Amino acid sequence: MTKTQKNLAILKALETLYPDAGPELHFSNPYETLVATMLSAQSTDVQVNKVTPAVFRDFPTVADMAATTPEILLPYVRSCGFRSKATNIVQAARDIMERFDGQVPNTLEGLTSLKGVGRKTANVVLANAFGVPAMAVDTHVFRVSNRLGLAQAASVEKTEQQLMKAIPKHLWNKAHHWLIFHGRRVCKAQRPLCASCGLKELCAHPQSEKERKASE
Repeated sequence: MTKTQKNLAILKALETLYPDAGPELHFSNPYETLVATMLSAQSTDVQVNKVTPAVFRDFPTVADMAATTPEILLPYVRSCGFRSKATNIVQAARDIMERFDGQVPNTLEGLTSLKGVGRKTANVVLANAFGVPAMAVDTHVFRVSNRLGLAQAASVEKTEQQLMKAIPKHLWNKAHHWLIFHGRRVCKAQRPLCASCGLKELCAHPQSEKERKASE
């Protein structure tokens, strides 16, 4: 089996395992996608989904968010981590009002020009809000893709570049979710469930039960 054939076999297996994989954050438009994704950094989708209903109720538009202050927003989002998130979200909204006529930009360059928006967040917004092919690499995608052998890289940036070559462009957005689902459910950072993994025959770094117990 060639490297390309193996990559495609891995993708097919992931699709079979997670046919309904998709965003687990709750949002209904590009603005909500951006805010939820910014809040999710070093937090969990479950926690973000607990706070966003109140955020979107009281700040339903970019203009509403731009008109508030970080101090007012902070109590809404404090449980999602860093205080800087409130500052970044308000400033990003102000940037959107001032430089993008109140519309969330739909390009990587535009999104990453916003306060607090890095490449990963921008790629998630492009894929989930606008349907633009993008390969967002979060901690799950990084870990799982390198374990499976879809990538062999020590950095997020290199992993993204390698995945964009290994995965057909029309599958980038779906593959992002497949890898996240697999990382959360099976290929966990600690104690991966290798013995029951549906990809163990294709995995570049399968862990035996003996090895797993030895690492505990």
